[in-house]
Amino acid sequence: MKRKGKFDAIIVETTGLADPAPVAQTFFVDDDVSSKARLDAVVTVVDARWLKEQLHDAPEAKNQIAFADVIIINKTDLVTPEELAEVERKVRAINAYAAIHKTVKSSVPLDAVLGKNAFDLDRILDIAPEFLEDVHVHHDTNIKSIALTIPGDIDPDKFMPWISEFTQKEGPNILRCKGILSFKNEPKRFVFQGVHMILDGDLQREWKPDEVRQSKMVFIGHKLDRTAIEKAVEACRA
Repeated sequence: MKRKGKFDAIIVETTGLADPAPVAQTFFVDDDVSSKARLDAVVTVVDARWLKEQLHDAPEAKNQIAFADVIIINKTDLVTPEELAEVERKVRAINAYAAIHKTVKSSVPLDAVLGKNAFDLDRILDIAPEFLEDVHVHHDTNIKSIALTIPGDIDPDKFMPWISEFTQKEGPNILRCKGILSFKNEPKRFVFQGVHMILDGDLQREWKPDEVRQSKMVFIGHKLDRTAIEKAVEACRA
């Protein structure tokens, strides 16, 4: 960060079993970093040939898939079409929302992995509106993707204390969370995102006249209790 000149982008490559969360958190809590750079996206490479073994032997592999905004399923030439379909099913069971690219020798256009703005509050849903659609997958892991849609408005005086307490308590289990909220008596959409216990949120553009005012949010993490989360969010309705 102290080097003179300007970079087009900085790609941080972690070791094979690294946890991407601490890198992401740096952009939330380190003023020196956040003032000079922004976190664009987290990209995970999946080995199509050895995914089953990696998921069994290395729990960190599940975290990397769950945390990712973009997933590259590589070495597709080393598996059959049926095996590739099974690999994608396993990936989707962990992360139902990331963009997936199937490659040989990780050959993928740069614009597929760079310039995604996945951590930009103002563009979270403009870039990937499907992120907050309720994708139904059969989860066979302890990592869950929970999507909620709440019609009407939410009371910010109820929701903000709850989400703060929830992320502080369940932070180690929450890999990612995102949402767009309709607060009562507020003409603008409130957008939030989180990594473990770190939350970021702000008012963005105004609700359009033809938009249905509702709140949508997604929580991705370990051993999350969908029923408890739904009950808590429902209690925050205006």
